[in-house]
Amino acid sequence: MRPLALWLPLTACLALLPGVAWANAGVPMIFITLPLMTVALVPIIALEAVILGRSLGLAPKTAWIATAVANALSTLVGTPLTWLALVVLEMLIGGGGSLLGVDSPAGKLLSVTWQAPWLVPHENELHWMIPAAALVLLAPFFLVSWAVETLVVRKFVPGRAARETRRAVGIANAATYCLLAAATLVWLSRALAAG
Repeated sequence: MRPLALWLPLTACLALLPGVAWANAGVPMIFITLPLMTVALVPIIALEAVILGRSLGLAPKTAWIATAVANALSTLVGTPLTWLALVVLEMLIGGGGSLLGVDSPAGKLLSVTWQAPWLVPHENELHWMIPAAALVLLAPFFLVSWAVETLVVRKFVPGRAARETRRAVGIANAATYCLLAAATLVWLSRALAAG
């Protein structure tokens, strides 16, 4: 099933549930993070292909194909499924309400970590909360990308030791996620300065 095909029924269900479909229902961060990650996909593939090619001694074509397939799968399937699992976890542990507030530093920190998958609508604070939550979400997205991409890359280099492949994919993902984190930090600092 395509990612869009997953979101259409979910969106329709949410719209049909009057207790959930308020105008101030919050910010589902997948609709912000997934498009941004998709735009970044080509430079990410390029950088990771170079790193994997050098780390594993792959021919450039093999490195590009393996990296492209791995990143497409981790971005278009792994990221939405990770986000969905995080939203369910957020709701199960009580993060779906506006109980925390953003009046104190602790409340602000909890709001953008505990509620990062689906931000509670603190309208006057969303300018900085969205990039802060995006930064928080990079950690679980990194872990899932590393796992998914390791499985895919291993199919392209079956003669390599699993540990060697896992390490190379981890280094490639660490490099690209550090760049994503740096870009998100710039976004956050600009949002806070504009505040």
